[in-house]
Amino acid sequence: QVQLVESGGGLVQAGGSLRLSCAASGRFFSINVMGWYRQAPGKQRELVARIRSAGSTNYADSVKGRFTISRDNAKGTVYLQMNSLKPEDTGVYYCNGEIRRVASGPDYGYWGQGTQVTVSS
Repeated sequence: QVQLVESGGGLVQAGGSLRLSCAASGRFFSINVMGWYRQAPGKQRELVARIRSAGSTNYADSVKGRFTISRDNAKGTVYLQMNSLKPEDTGVYYCNGEIRRVASGPDYGYWGQGTQVTVSS
């Protein structure tokens, strides 16, 4: 059973920093894209950032220059360094991974359980 487990959320004042981590566990062959999404109360889940296995990245316009996504392929882990946090960054942050369980199989999408990030003004 493949699982994604997030950690690192919490409460921080505006202008502060947090680092989120997400580790894949269980048996799998490879992880293609890993990403972070967030969902604010009353809003739809949105992409924050994603990173491919070769290292290319995409960011939402609202976080460019403040957030940095990175990954450790050997550990099956993705990170999100969040700096200069704003109250509008508040929400539940979810890790997502496109994971291939066996070499000849397709990629399946997995989600973590979510971690709360609250930025106070």
